[in-house]
Amino acid sequence: MTDPRRPRTPDRSREDYARGLPGHHDPTAGIGGAAPAQSALTLRLVLACFGLVTCTAGGVAALVLGVPVAFAVVLFVLAAVALVDVGVVARRKARGEPG
Repeated sequence: MTDPRRPRTPDRSREDYARGLPGHHDPTAGIGGAAPAQSALTLRLVLACFGLVTCTAGGVAALVLGVPVAFAVVLFVLAAVALVDVGVVARRKARGEPG
């Protein structure tokens, strides 16, 4: 549900993020030191895919090997969380966010 007090932001392109978003002010810009951190979306996507595959395979193996069902359920829940994370990261990358 959208908040009526908050204006809807338009879809941003990769160039918009490269230029910097409006209203962003970095007080340390130009003073030296490390550059501002950026989101590592590709790494997050790879790790989420790894977790999805590992937890799904582990859950299936736990069911086949006769391990208590609670352990398999925990692995399937973690796989579902990884699947949601894959979807979120893929959506952000499709919008053109860097990373």
